[in-house]
Amino acid sequence: MLVIRSDLVEAMVAHARADHPDEACGIIAGPEGSDQPLRHVPMINAERSPTFYRFDSGEQLRLWRAMEAADEAPVVIYHSHTATEAYPSRTDVSFASEPDAHYVLISTRDPDTHELRSYRIVDGVVTEEPVDVVPSYPYAQNPH
Repeated sequence: MLVIRSDLVEAMVAHARADHPDEACGIIAGPEGSDQPLRHVPMINAERSPTFYRFDSGEQLRLWRAMEAADEAPVVIYHSHTATEAYPSRTDVSFASEPDAHYVLISTRDPDTHELRSYRIVDGVVTEEPVDVVPSYPYAQNPH
């Protein structure tokens, strides 16, 4: 199950809406091993495409190095689908390389509502998981 603060969900959805009709992408980092998403990092879709996303390689390298230095991990990796449901495509599955991450998809195909779903993708196997949106985390390391 993905437990995530509502402000982080709102940030992902706002990013997806802002980049529409192109796919948006980014991560939410959290303390290594915690499974707690804390820091939203919108990224550039290097493809600038309505049907495909790819992190800019330089931006991704800098971010992964910064996370490593801060003992963080990519807890959530997200992107949007602009014309289809929030379900991983074959390409999404083939590029999923973080077995501990929650892969969140946001569909912006409806201008008035969004669809947000989360998956685990390990060795090409897609497993949908429940999403629990909470106002805040009950943990001590919570900055909010």
